[in-house]
Amino acid sequence: MIRNPILPGFNPDPSICRVGEDYYIATSTFEWYPGVQIHHSRDLVNWTLVSRPLNRAALLDMRGNPDSCGIWAPCLSHADGKFWLVYTDVKRYDGSFKDAPNYITTCETIDGEWTDPWFIKNTGFDPSLFHDEDGKKYFMVLQWNHRGKGTGGNPKHASFDGILLQEWSPETGLSGQIRKIYDGTDRGLTEGPHIFKRGGWYYLTVAEGGTGYDHAVTMARSRDIWGPYETHPQKHLISTMHAPEHPIQRTGHGQYVETPDGQGYHTFLMGRPISGPDGTGRYCPRGRETGIERVLWRDDWLWLEDGGMLPREELPGLTDAEPEPPRSSDTDFSGRALPPEFQWLRTPETDRIFRIGDGALTLIARESPGSWFEQSLVARRQEHLRYAAETTVEFEPATYQANAGLTTYYNRFKFHSLLVTDDAEFGRVLVITSCPGNYPDGGIEMIGEPEPLQPGPVDLRVEVDGATQRFFYRQGGGNWQPLGPELNAAVISDEGGRGEHGSFTGAFVGMMAFDISGLAAEARFSRFGYYPVE
Repeated sequence: MIRNPILPGFNPDPSICRVGEDYYIATSTFEWYPGVQIHHSRDLVNWTLVSRPLNRAALLDMRGNPDSCGIWAPCLSHADGKFWLVYTDVKRYDGSFKDAPNYITTCETIDGEWTDPWFIKNTGFDPSLFHDEDGKKYFMVLQWNHRGKGTGGNPKHASFDGILLQEWSPETGLSGQIRKIYDGTDRGLTEGPHIFKRGGWYYLTVAEGGTGYDHAVTMARSRDIWGPYETHPQKHLISTMHAPEHPIQRTGHGQYVETPDGQGYHTFLMGRPISGPDGTGRYCPRGRETGIERVLWRDDWLWLEDGGMLPREELPGLTDAEPEPPRSSDTDFSGRALPPEFQWLRTPETDRIFRIGDGALTLIARESPGSWFEQSLVARRQEHLRYAAETTVEFEPATYQANAGLTTYYNRFKFHSLLVTDDAEFGRVLVITSCPGNYPDGGIEMIGEPEPLQPGPVDLRVEVDGATQRFFYRQGGGNWQPLGPELNAAVISDEGGRGEHGSFTGAFVGMMAFDISGLAAEARFSRFGYYPVE
């Protein structure tokens, strides 16, 4: 059986392609570096991270990108004996404008060194590349309209001004006519285009309704790639908008794939909401995840295998493979590189924010947790509703402006941290620093009183249980000591702070260091463990 999500934790906007018996899914990474996650599977059940291709400055440099910007909705395809990756590096979120340059890079192997990119255009985001049977290639992208209400092609949301199509080749770039091929439906916010061809029809799938609970996969078709496109008889192939009690929510933005024997599947992004600590609201701390559904053809249209628009939590797979159970992970940083589950923020210049050697990950404390340039934060995704994470840190701060420790982190407005720092009265202490969704000023809150420390390393731990979390510490072994009260873990989610459309990535847990004195104090982390409970 396939169990949704197939990629748990922050893995949105899944673009899927098949090469022989191998399936690959590329997902968005936003401000997290390296850019784009690519997972591999042969059974559609169990998936392995095999590549983060945008791993050098020539391909990606996001310093200065706001929260929830960076890599939006990549498109992965395979043609001419190589992989093609189309991506956007979004440079602005708030306001009327979007600065969103689009690029294409290629590689003969999924885990090799990808080429320096072709710059394509800056029209909008969510680009896609279609390889037609005659060898021609077509570039698609959302056209962003900054002019305001009443000026675009779709009255629901004028900024999302339809899907543009133009021919492209590596030799000549964009050429020929530019045509708007689809304005979308009355759901609006039409984005995320993908085209595939079957039986003489060109099928266009798009995402609509935004990134929240109104999200949907919409489908259209045409005999000519240039249109006109007619919309699916039920408009949307996948949507949970009218089923608020369904365990899978926020469904949309995916792509069709066909098995070698002709079975059809369609990916989609999804969320699994929980209530807040007070039992109200809907929060997705695991972020926007990747699901998949089986689809059937009827009257030259795709339909979910069970009918309707609601995806299943379990569905038949290609083999008798079962999903692997949750696994704990421990690292002592004895290798030469970070374990693959870890990422950092924005910068390609890793030697300025961390190094690995002598059995430790050393963070070079740079700018504050509110910076968009150089944050020394190395973290992994929260993939489970209940988990614990631990680390051991050696840190000798000379000022209260230098801090290092363990954090549950979403963005600069949403985090909780247990940090070693300096105190004028007690010397080296532990403090809890939180920013529980404090938009727009990003003001932090100091929780409880400083806890004096003895000399030597400090073990730090966080236990997350759905909508709540609590920090612990110890020195010299022995029992864990709780520090501070239970905290609101639900705020470390898309919906925390200013709501579901204000940010749309996912929760991380990891190691943080900052030194706003500018002296670049160093913190040595000798281990990190992640232990799912569910």
